[in-house]
Amino acid sequence: CVQPSVPPVPNYKLSMSIPEWLQAIQTYMKMLQYNHTGTQFFEIRKTRPLSGLMETAREMTRESLPIKCLEAVILGIYLTNGQPSVERFPISFKTHFSGNYFHHVVLGIYCNGRYGSLGMSRRSDLMDKPLTYRTLSDLIFEFEDSYKKYLHSVKKVKIGLYVPHEPHSFQPIEWKQLVLNVSKMMRTEVRKELEKFARDMRMKILKPSSAHSPMKERPRGKSLSPRRRQGSPQRRACRRDKS
Repeated sequence: CVQPSVPPVPNYKLSMSIPEWLQAIQTYMKMLQYNHTGTQFFEIRKTRPLSGLMETAREMTRESLPIKCLEAVILGIYLTNGQPSVERFPISFKTHFSGNYFHHVVLGIYCNGRYGSLGMSRRSDLMDKPLTYRTLSDLIFEFEDSYKKYLHSVKKVKIGLYVPHEPHSFQPIEWKQLVLNVSKMMRTEVRKELEKFARDMRMKILKPSSAHSPMKERPRGKSLSPRRRQGSPQRRACRRDKS
């Protein structure tokens, strides 16, 4: 029998623009295909340190098995590591349809003043979005409008913090720094909350630990704290090795 071909992992080339690079990553994820089997091929524990999740992402590239939305977020982080101009953060949705609740997550992208996303879904308009949205709320409302086509009402939106570009980080991903009960809010109110949060995020690009740690100053030596968000300078210098 013929072995299925393994899609090559995309490599960033200096000639590529960031939107082209993101498109190459998304194309690769689509080649892996969405996992419709009902069996989860990779265990993703959200509380694991970033370093452990990046090991799982490496395994995904080796195994080339179909993936779901959560795996796509981890893989997207792994493949965009070493691109400091590209900020990555999780966006989670809780929706209601026909008496049931559904959960979905994509990887939000912020670069050069524009927002977009990477991800996987059964629905083509609930995963990747081009890097063209001027505000975070424009991106979120685009997803909300896409959900309406499938008669899903969005109940909650959760936005996480920027994920560090340090693949060896011991800290976990912050999945839900902002939680909005959007079904009980006016769009103007949602927009105001999202834009305030987006502004705060942009101001904390270098020190996201201040968002949820009362300690402003941390020692530069080794730390076992899972909340530590700032890698040592030597480690940050190695970030391209794993990309």
